[in-house]
Amino acid sequence: METRLIAATSEGIAEAAGVLRAGGLVAMPTETVYGLAGDARDDHAVARIYAAKNRPSFNPLIVHLPDLDAVGRYAVLTPEARALAAAFWPGPLTMVLPLREGAGLSPLVTAGLPTVAVRVPAHPLARELLRVAGLPVAAPSANPSGRVSPTRAAHVMAGLAGRIEAVLDGGACAVGVESTILGLDGPPALLRPGGVTVEAVEAVLGHPLVLPGDPAQPKAPGQLASHYAPEARVRLNATRARPGEVLVGFGAVAGDLSLSESGDLVEAAARLFHLLREADALAGPGGAIAFAPVPETGLGRAINDRLRRAAAPRP
Repeated sequence: METRLIAATSEGIAEAAGVLRAGGLVAMPTETVYGLAGDARDDHAVARIYAAKNRPSFNPLIVHLPDLDAVGRYAVLTPEARALAAAFWPGPLTMVLPLREGAGLSPLVTAGLPTVAVRVPAHPLARELLRVAGLPVAAPSANPSGRVSPTRAAHVMAGLAGRIEAVLDGGACAVGVESTILGLDGPPALLRPGGVTVEAVEAVLGHPLVLPGDPAQPKAPGQLASHYAPEARVRLNATRARPGEVLVGFGAVAGDLSLSESGDLVEAAARLFHLLREADALAGPGGAIAFAPVPETGLGRAINDRLRRAAAPRP
């Protein structure tokens, strides 16, 4: 695949928006670093974000939107969220809010959780691309996982050329800290410090945040080993089903369902959360699910990380 470098013109923005609408990936500048943007409703596009970054686990991704009205189509905006949005958006504040019923986002974006992380970026080029594309965009940093975050288009090309469709060149980012992340699906809590200070947030809220280290601090998504587990018991590395099990196959291992009959890890990642729910429903109360072996390479590491959490002993 040839990665195109797109100029920051109205024609370039239209071209980049077309790539996103077609399910492709575009690196776009934000006020901090370049983000790797893909349609947050498209399972395959989101799976490709993980594949391009070689990201080892399916952590929730931040959904970038052009304005508050767009955010309200995907998240339930509490009065506190509206007050914070009025004070700090557009800007480096991410809010984790209840996912709106029927929002249509890929479960890979939310990691199967009933919440969604949302942000309105301040970079004018990012906001214009979001407006023209007309879709919610998942956008982690546009670099291979574990590498230095990119602040120029050339940095993105050095790390991701050949893995994504395009880079929208907005020049150098005004380098700053990452966005502050607040959990607002319960008592307002600081999940990650960043570009908006705790003091500024508390001044808007009129009361203290729950801070890291506080006894009441909720666990961040994915910290618990058994997080996101289905109701049914889960067994891994199965080549055949035991009596009463629903077998989820992969590649040569056929099953009642299959992550990917062709052994395609991107397809398997795109289908993972959907098939977990489907297999759980087929297994029924007190049932069990067996998953075929998935290679511990590329996206397979992220798939296996998720499956190990699903199979972990329950508290």
